[in-house]
Order: sequence, then structure tokens, then C-alpha cells
Amino acid sequence: MTRPIVSPDDLDSLDLADPVLHAENDLSEVWRRLRDERPYHWQPPRGDQPGFWVFTRYSDAMTVYRDKETFTTEGGNALATLLTGGDSASGSMLAVTDGPKHTQLRNVLNAAFSPRRLKSIREAIRKTIDDLIVAAIDKGSCDFVHDVSENIPLGAICGLMDVPEADRRYLLGLTSHAWSSDYADAPPQESWQAKSEILLYFADLAHTRRGNNDSDDVVSLLANCHIGGEPLSDADLMSNCYGLMIGGDETGRHAISGGLQALVEWPDQWRALKEGTVGLDTAANEVLRWTVPSLHGGRLATADTVVGNQAVKRGDIVSVWIASANRDPEVFADPDRFALDRTPNKHLTFAFGSHICLGHTLARIEVEEVLDSLRTLVSSAEQTGPERWIYSSILHGMSSLPAVLKPEPNARIGR
Repeated sequence: MTRPIVSPDDLDSLDLADPVLHAENDLSEVWRRLRDERPYHWQPPRGDQPGFWVFTRYSDAMTVYRDKETFTTEGGNALATLLTGGDSASGSMLAVTDGPKHTQLRNVLNAAFSPRRLKSIREAIRKTIDDLIVAAIDKGSCDFVHDVSENIPLGAICGLMDVPEADRRYLLGLTSHAWSSDYADAPPQESWQAKSEILLYFADLAHTRRGNNDSDDVVSLLANCHIGGEPLSDADLMSNCYGLMIGGDETGRHAISGGLQALVEWPDQWRALKEGTVGLDTAANEVLRWTVPSLHGGRLATADTVVGNQAVKRGDIVSVWIASANRDPEVFADPDRFALDRTPNKHLTFAFGSHICLGHTLARIEVEEVLDSLRTLVSSAEQTGPERWIYSSILHGMSSLPAVLKPEPNARIGR
């Protein structure tokens, strides 16, 4: 369904850090104007909120992502924290840590993404996805977000962390409110309470796994590793479990929902998927480019520098807008077309460089398996009512997507 398109003539009155702006509007024309005419846009201070740079071109986003010495994440990696004094997990959580500690933490966490464990997770979520799709078909009318997509990433990331089955639904309820809301007027304490409960949950879980060096799940690896010759602190352990849980759940969930909507809106691409004329890996990559589960990335400049031909001063807040860079015509031919056979497709959905999303392999697996299930089990799909978008300036996705999935005759479950 169509959201109102914001006129680029209104640019100077827009607050790009406002979650309501992103939830209730289509900013495609704003991004186009910025890329074409004002690629180095400075949003001035608003009340107590400091000003910040808005970079919308792919090349400028890459400049910022590549220069980890000048553009640090330790003040926060999104406007929500950069504009409010910094991230409390700075120097602790992988996503907002730089330098040697970042490298050491990433090496520990990478061990959890072993081919053996990823193969096991893929097999587990394959059955889960088929079961969810069949149940959605049988309902006649479903909410694809609640009935399908929100149940998939949680199983994958919880498998990576070896979270007990009985606790997974509880964690889903928390992650969906930690960085976004279903409503414009949700009280801020709802988000803080969700974050606190996630942290405390993993503190308790890690306590039971200290001393167990035989398991390669994320919690056990963190609970028994050493960084700089010292055991990882409880604070560092909790924040990294939290970061992986949020990142691993949100990206896949929103890409899956947005992917179905795109397939409905582009029937030629649905046919290509059904006919098997595109590879699942290529198709999943386009779904990830198109849906943009993360709207932007944030950095703090540690020194005076230049991006493109724009001077940036030490201490400036910089935002690179993936929502715009993923549609940059300098990089993507016919960028406003959803094309499952798009190649090359070097989108920035997972960022780039040393801070590329740790769970990018997991998210790709999830999207591939959903696409495979849809083309195998579903003959056609229809959106039956208006979707609802989450309220966030960081994440981009739906909280509801009414749909009807029609069964594929004689489809075999359990591929």
C-alpha cells in the first residue's frame, strides 16, 4: 500500500532523526533530491538535539565505512544514541567498539558462525519455515509479519546462541520493542525496559555456561573467552549477546516481510521466482537491497577530514543513509526496479568494512529459505489490507502485513 510521498521541497523542515517521519511517509523523492543536489546535507540543531551530516550517495557512504580511524562507532552507531550523548555500550559491545578490542571480540564471535553450526541452523529453520507457510495458507487470511516472518530469525539467532526453546517467545516480545515501536506514541520506558530485560536474561544464561569450553554457541564462547588476557566482563558479555540478538532478529524479520510485499507488487519477479529462472542467493541479495532493514549508520568524526568535497570537523556527527545509497543510480542500474536477477549487487544493507553486520550470513540463509518455501508451497500471494510500519529512525520494516497465501497444488513439504 502507498504511503504519502514527501516533497523534497520540504527538506529543510524535516527532522531525519524522527521515527514518525520514516514510519508514515515515503522519502524516496527526498533521497533523490539529496543525491542529485545536496549530497552533503547538514541538518541543523533542533532544540536540545545537535546537528548532523546526512550523506546519501553510495560513494560517500563507502568513504565513511572504510575510514574506521576517522569515523568511530564508539560514540554510537545510529542517530538515536549519537544525538543523546552516546551509547552506554560503547567500548563494550562489538558494534560500538573500535581498535584491538573490536578485532578480538569479532574473532571470538566469528567462531560461532562455523559451517557446521550454520548447516544445522539452516536445516532447522527450513522445517520451521515450511510449517509456518503451511499454517499461514491454512488460515486463509494471515498477518504475514506475526504468523511467519517474526518467527523465523528468532529461531536462527537463538539456535546460534543455544537459547532454550521455552524462552524464545519471551525474547521475541522484548526484541520487537528494544529499538522500534508499533505506535507513534509508545512511552520511552517501554524500550528501556525491554533492553534491560534482554541484558539480564543473558547474564543469567551466561552464568550457567561459564567453565563449559566444549560448546561453540555464542553465549558459551563469550562466557569462556579472554580479551586482552582477561576474562570477558559480565557487562561486555551481556551487551554483546544483546547486540547479536537485536541485529540477528530485526534484519531478517523485516527483510522477509518486505520481500513478500515486493513479490506481490512485482508480479513478473514472482513469476521468475516460481519458474526458477533466478538463483536463490541472487534473489535473496535483491530482497536485502530493496527492503533496507537498517535505514542508516552513524559515526562520530575523530579528526577534521573531507568526504567527497565536503569538509567535516572533528566531533561532527555523520549519518550515512543506506535507504538512499541502495538506490544510487551510479551503482545500481534502474535502481527503483525490484529485480531478483540483479548482479552485481553490492548493497550496503549490512554496512561495510570492519563493522559489517556479524549476522549477515544468517540473514541471507533466512531470506533464501523463505524464498524457496514460497516458490515451492505458494501458488500466489495477495496483500489484503494496509500494512503498518514500525516507528524507528534506525530500522525499516512492518509490524503488520495482512495477506492471503494460496497453496501450490501437490506441493511437497520437507524439501
